Amino acid sequence: MKWTTGLVAVAVLGLSALTGCSAGQAGGQSSGEPAPAASGPAPAAGGGTFAVVTHASAGDAFWDVVKNGAEAAGKRYGVTVTYQGDGDPARQSQLIDQAVSQKVDGLVVSMANPDALKESVGKAVTAGIPVITINSGGDVSREFGAVTHVGQSEDVAGRGAGEKLKAEGVTKLLCVIHEAGNVGLDQRCNGATQGLGGTVERLQVDVSNLADATSKIKARLQSDTSLDGVLTLNPSVAVAARDAIADGGSKARLGTFDLSADVVAAIEDGEILFAVDQQQYLQGWLPITFLTLHKENLNTVGGGLPVNTGPGFVTKDNAAKVAQLAESGTR
Repeated sequence: MKWTTGLVAVAVLGLSALTGCSAGQAGGQSSGEPAPAASGPAPAAGGGTFAVVTHASAGDAFWDVVKNGAEAAGKRYGVTVTYQGDGDPARQSQLIDQAVSQKVDGLVVSMANPDALKESVGKAVTAGIPVITINSGGDVSREFGAVTHVGQSEDVAGRGAGEKLKAEGVTKLLCVIHEAGNVGLDQRCNGATQGLGGTVERLQVDVSNLADATSKIKARLQSDTSLDGVLTLNPSVAVAARDAIADGGSKARLGTFDLSADVVAAIEDGEILFAVDQQQYLQGWLPITFLTLHKENLNTVGGGLPVNTGPGFVTKDNAAKVAQLAESGTR
């Protein structure tokens, strides 16, 4: 099938935004997101169905942005994109198996628990379905037979967060994990430990019960007043931690991973120091771009290496610019 200049132009635009993300966010946001910025007529529909199966829990704003990116790319390229998520690894595996049985043209999978998904991902690869992993599981993506991984190095991002908190005077940090068994979250806390160079404690909460998360964080800070920093790994939990700090009268400094409109507003108000931005819109947009290029032109991207969408940092210096984009669901 002949591919179109529109597809090439948008793919190049997406990759340009990606390769410039870290530098752009260090001193201010890079200009624009690929989907909204795309110009010119849309290419003729090339057909094809791509399934996105993530470990998203219901109501998680982070994954809503990933979904927005995937669906926007599907509309841009004239392909069908289905999106499903389940935080239970067994049920996520079943969703992958369903997509394979439907003989989709490509599969996008987040692997918070890689071991639990290995068999299902293997079935897709054996069936000749190109797989792109996103967000989590990048260290085993190639081993599982995926074309590439789209996301960020969790260790590197964690170190950066720890270094920023250290620069703010934090010496004893509470790292809040919101999904049990998610290897990427452990990697973030490990990296933060290295970057901080101080004491890091871990607290397990449930992202689907934010009221309880607030109570647990508040109780931990009140029981140990030497905790002078909190690092959350999810934007909804960041808001819960902000409330816990305020309600408990703690002076702990708060940083987080990932963005939402509420997090950006809290950064602008000085309630959150920073958010580690992995540009999750790109984790939806780019895999659909790559799979479309693979289907129409047998292109592969990454060369066996991951395609990094972060980390960058949103701070008070650049939060106002990001706020407008977060409201539109692209950040």
